Amino acid sequence: MTDVQMFAGPNDLHLHSNHSDGTESPAEVVRQAHAHGIRTLALTDHDRTTGWDEAAEVTASLGMTFIPGMELSAKHQWRSVHVLGYLFDPENTALRAETDRIRDDRVGRAERIVRNIGRDYELSWSDVLAQTTADATVGRPHIADALVARGIVRDRSEAFDGILHPREGYYEPHYAPDPLTAVRLITGAGGVAIIAHPVTSGRDRMMPVAFIEQLIAAGLGGFEIEHRENTEAGKRTLRTLAAKHDLIVTGSSDYHGAGKPNLPGENTTADEMVSRIIAQASGTRPRYPGA
Repeated sequence: MTDVQMFAGPNDLHLHSNHSDGTESPAEVVRQAHAHGIRTLALTDHDRTTGWDEAAEVTASLGMTFIPGMELSAKHQWRSVHVLGYLFDPENTALRAETDRIRDDRVGRAERIVRNIGRDYELSWSDVLAQTTADATVGRPHIADALVARGIVRDRSEAFDGILHPREGYYEPHYAPDPLTAVRLITGAGGVAIIAHPVTSGRDRMMPVAFIEQLIAAGLGGFEIEHRENTEAGKRTLRTLAAKHDLIVTGSSDYHGAGKPNLPGENTTADEMVSRIIAQASGTRPRYPGA
């Protein structure tokens, strides 16, 4: 049996733990995925890899395959663009330097947002820290959780639709590289780069096709097409691009625990596509049960 044949589907390649903006530990994320029938998963916390070992230990104990991953923050014009990276070398100097920079600025940005909100609501930085773990990078989801804990809003969705929405005036920008840099960093570290939920509606709508073509030329591996936030029209456009360039197509839950309604396995990735990711990557290897 070859390396790319050793995983077992169903496959969910986009889940978050409390090492970024999920609400559960890596171990609990794995157990929840297993309970929902997932047998191969990727932990893709934002801009960090600290949950890999814990997730891998539990996947091994449950007879699952673990695909090490990360969701790298990027920005194109006004758009927030997230680039999923799979099976890259976590010790790559250039990639680590960039994720360190992103995380450092994210904390400063969160502090600025809290100061802004604190002018009108009873919210402090200590309220936000109470919603995080030691390994987490503080971000807007934790501010949302603090607003919930304070009784100011009912849940994260209300927080993001209201107080944390840019129109309310509390928003602050944060540093993120452009998507071309993000793709090159991931591929330069031996990983496979997949654009996460690329065709959402609203302000973060699809990047221009001409720019996506540049990303493909720079080494982009494919698109996360099956995702609850993608529009049907956008999916059709991406499927056409994927077929034209023979790209990888994935589907994932984007599970965040109690932070979002998404459930493990609500969208999954075909075995063939997981095999292609494994075959293209050279930075690190999947962690198989019994290995």
